[in-house]
Amino acid sequence: MLDKTLTPSSFETRLYEGWERSGAFAADPNSAAQPFTIMIPPPNVTGSLHMGHALTFTIQDTLIRWRRMQGRDALWQPGTDHAGIATQMVVERLLAAEGNQDRRSMGREAFLDRVWQWKAESGGTITKQLRRLGASLDWPRERFTMDEGLSAAVREVFVTLHKQGLIYRDRRLVNWDPKLLTAISDLEVESREVKGSLWHLRYPVEGEPGRVLVVATTRPETMLGDTAVAVHPEDARFADLIGKRLVLPLVGRSIPVVADEYSDPEKGSGAVKITPAHDFNDFEVGRRHGLPMPSVLDAEARVTLAEIAAELRAVEGVADPAFLQGLDGKDRFVARKAIVAKLDELGLVEKIEPHTHQVPHGDRGGVPIEPRLTWQWYCDAGTLAKPCVEAVESGRMRFVPKQWENTFFAWMRDIQPWCVSRQLWWGHQIPAWYGPEGSIFVEKTEAEAQAAARAHFGRDVPLERDPDVLDTWFSSALWPFSTLGWPERTKEVARYYPGDVLVTGFDIIFFWVARMMMMGQHFMGGEVPFKDIYIHGLVRDEKGQKMSKSKGNVMDPLELIDAYGADALRFTICALTGPGRDVKLGRKRVEDHRSFATKLWNAARFLEMNGIAPDAAWDPSQAGTPLARWVLDAANRAVAEADAALEAYRFDEYAAACYRFVWGGFCDWFIEFAKPVLNGPDGAEKAEIKGAAQHVLGTILRLLHPVMPFVTEELWDRFGYGPECSLIRAPWPQAVMVQEAEAARAELDWVVALITEVRAARAEVNVPPSVTTPLLVKDAAPESLDRAARWIEAIRRLGRVTEIMPLAGEAPKGVAQVVVGEATVMLPLAGVIDLGAERARLLKARGTAEGETKKIAAKLGNADFVARAPEEVVEENRERLAAAQAEIARLDAALARIAG
Repeated sequence: MLDKTLTPSSFETRLYEGWERSGAFAADPNSAAQPFTIMIPPPNVTGSLHMGHALTFTIQDTLIRWRRMQGRDALWQPGTDHAGIATQMVVERLLAAEGNQDRRSMGREAFLDRVWQWKAESGGTITKQLRRLGASLDWPRERFTMDEGLSAAVREVFVTLHKQGLIYRDRRLVNWDPKLLTAISDLEVESREVKGSLWHLRYPVEGEPGRVLVVATTRPETMLGDTAVAVHPEDARFADLIGKRLVLPLVGRSIPVVADEYSDPEKGSGAVKITPAHDFNDFEVGRRHGLPMPSVLDAEARVTLAEIAAELRAVEGVADPAFLQGLDGKDRFVARKAIVAKLDELGLVEKIEPHTHQVPHGDRGGVPIEPRLTWQWYCDAGTLAKPCVEAVESGRMRFVPKQWENTFFAWMRDIQPWCVSRQLWWGHQIPAWYGPEGSIFVEKTEAEAQAAARAHFGRDVPLERDPDVLDTWFSSALWPFSTLGWPERTKEVARYYPGDVLVTGFDIIFFWVARMMMMGQHFMGGEVPFKDIYIHGLVRDEKGQKMSKSKGNVMDPLELIDAYGADALRFTICALTGPGRDVKLGRKRVEDHRSFATKLWNAARFLEMNGIAPDAAWDPSQAGTPLARWVLDAANRAVAEADAALEAYRFDEYAAACYRFVWGGFCDWFIEFAKPVLNGPDGAEKAEIKGAAQHVLGTILRLLHPVMPFVTEELWDRFGYGPECSLIRAPWPQAVMVQEAEAARAELDWVVALITEVRAARAEVNVPPSVTTPLLVKDAAPESLDRAARWIEAIRRLGRVTEIMPLAGEAPKGVAQVVVGEATVMLPLAGVIDLGAERARLLKARGTAEGETKKIAAKLGNADFVARAPEEVVEENRERLAAAQAEIARLDAALARIAG
């Protein structure tokens, strides 16, 4: 017997271990079935399960379980990413906490040994947590981006691209984290609003005593590296200065005034200093005008004079080399204060304005990043991007929702070289060796590099390996094929590449999705890495606000699973995941869907208590009673709706179809209609209702299994549909033959509509549940009256009705009216409730709702509010307006019912 109370914690771990132990998640490369592949977006090995993970992995698991039940040979490839910066930081913090020496004192080899030790001890946290969620990944195939097989793939790709001229070394600006001492990607940079100053500085015009050009800057410390000042070519204020030279304050270097459209006449003073080695825009201006590019900040963002020392000039009242030499080695912000004070002392500060602006910070280092001119390794992303754009344009790869194509095209058509090197120790060390005379040998192994050097020089020469490692995104770009054993031509590569669908967030379309496209097409014979790219939104709180620790609105999926069960969380996620919108998640929604799981559990328990058990021999095509035919037909329609929704990646519609049928069609209506039969004498009708009940419950368990795997498996096993842990392998439900389905649907849908309308009318005008009333029916067709007669017992019990009486004449006073099909149905309420008082109550409630509507509409009609308020606040007000308008409509309907 099923337990009286649903307790997910009593079976979730047992069932998951049973599935995993039995190999239920395994793909089979030797299978004759059609393959279906999803590549997991590899979570960081440092990671713990958060709501974003819960969203993407629930969606993927729903798809993979559905396809598996359809008979596909489903591979859901698991694995984790080595997460270069994050992992190195974790281990460095661990060393500090243990009182050990830092990584530089340890040396590279000892430090990397410690990282591998940490990975063995703690690196599996997130994979254990994914099991709690029910994620049915093919765990024996788990890969790690630093394992030997994937490392071989990385070396193969890097060396091949270098020999093809698509990877090269160049000196360009990068995002530099002066705390972590490495280049970082744009994804690892976050802009923060900072209240600073805009300094207007006087740059003397050379040869014109007393004349200055005022330059506005937010970063005076970088002026030491200025090599020009730019003005707009059409700015009349500076027309005569173009081509002249200025004396750079503090430095004494002579720099030109150049005409460049980068300078905005409306911004600052209209003249902008150009520091090519310390600003991305300035770098491009410098390249256009052939300007020198000296660096004046070192790797730790301290002043360095090494590249400008020869140009320091003493200029009375303008420049003093001794002052600058005193700044050498000072932190950038210390130097800023000293520079501003010196300029003020020299009378070279025109004015200082408060200035709030966005300053890029390293998301992990937490300090402002510096654009820094360094030698790095680059990938020619422009060349690799062209086939990807064509593949999306031609439909060989498709974004769902389609709107994300525009984001993809905007990035890919204006793509810059990809900096693939990082100044870290943890990661794939770049397979490049440096020899004499600036020679570089890029090979897969040191032995091959030595052989190449020997061939080049005619003798053995000393080689030194590049100490840098590759950007983490480089190895994850190979994920769709490296995880399958490439560069070996394995059975898995031949069978599971390309994948069917990639599920991920919009924030990594460029950083991961596009790069997998580039590498996949380039190395897999032009074949795309996946056919569909399903892009989901962010998980926000119930008010639409982004979750953050500072707001205190972060929800822990594991805590929600402990409280409500994994199935409730998963179903909530599916129910809220619609195309092109974020998921607004609150505890109340998860709690509500635990109630849905409880409803299913209680329904199964009710059937069990009424002697209903699985009967594989029962034939639904022989069902003869309208109730059995109706529920079988409704199940067919629910399966069709679920299939169509999942095919279209409409997880919200799949959940809605399941919810409507399971809670409404089966648990509420079918079971309620069946109770008199089940409580009655044995016979053909009772046997048929029992047969339909067990058949449809089996259909429901299979229909819900992809999204609610635990409770469905437990009911399947305990109810007796199959041995333990067998639902995961059960076939996806198919439509069954139902005789005269349309007639059964018309009859029962009419009865359901009648009872529903009567209940709604009673609720709207506050008829107490204990009060029963007759129903007066006007203009009803004979068929409707026959239906009412056949189902009078159910109508009486469920609608709180005493009898149904046809009405020929005018409607009496004091009735509430509803329309069901062609008939008008009336509840006589005179003497039952105070109609006048009820009318007054409804009118008062309508007035309140109308006032709320006007207030919210006025707020939304204020263009300034819509422009300035946070997006989630505007959206919340729109939802409140829609709710208030719906309440007015409901109250109007209630008033109309009792208008007479």
